[in-house]
Order: sequence, then C-alpha cells, then structure tokens
Amino acid sequence: MKADVQYEFHHFGIPAQDGDTSGKFSASAGMYTSDNPGKFRVQWHRFTDDSPLHPLLKTVPHVAFKVSSLAEAIAGETVILGPYEPIDDYRVAVIDDCGVPVELIETTLSDEELWARAASGQGSLYRR
Repeated sequence: MKADVQYEFHHFGIPAQDGDTSGKFSASAGMYTSDNPGKFRVQWHRFTDDSPLHPLLKTVPHVAFKVSSLAEAIAGETVILGPYEPIDDYRVAVIDDCGVPVELIETTLSDEELWARAASGQGSLYRR
C-alpha cells in the first residue's frame, strides 16, 4: 500500500472451475460473473476455455479496493489487467502482488449504483 493513496475494501472475487454458466457473461473477457446474495460483496467468476485474462485472475481469488487515485496506486506495480473501464464510470486495474491479484478501483459511483450497473450489464465489459 502506498502512503499517499487511500484504500477502502470493496469486494472479493473467487474463480471457480465448476462448469456453471449462470451470471452475467462478458464475451470479451470470456467470463461469467455472479454476485453472492449475502451481506458481504463476493463475486464468483467462471471462465471459458479461451478466456484471454491473466492466469492469476482465473485461478487465484482476488481482493478489490477502492482507491483515491488509480494512477498513483498502480505506479511502479506489475499491472496484469487494465487500466480500463469495464462498467461506465468505474475504472479498474489489477496488479500482481507477489502472486495474488489485487483489483484497484477508482469510481464516484455509490455501491448501489455500481452493483445495479453490473447487474444490468451496463458497461464495455458486456458489450460485443
């Protein structure tokens, strides 16, 4: 963590290889995403055989943090995805933190706005 960047826990993402194809599908990522209905933000990610995403994202759970500055948070880091805007007004990059993927998020959206956009497939992640 960097002293000049504020970090706030956002969610956990867990890759699964169980063949389930429920959830929101992203053709560009080769990924199905479903949100856990519980109180805490947990996402399940399932991947197609030809998913272009980094192997760490497909095999190792990740933690995600909202950050005060995405550019500062990723400076000097090994970036394995992004930065990009998978959902409108939601900028993301994923870094490799010694073999663990860590998602860093910069957004002005409230959690309610963000999860509603994700559930409806509103964003470039879901466009073909």
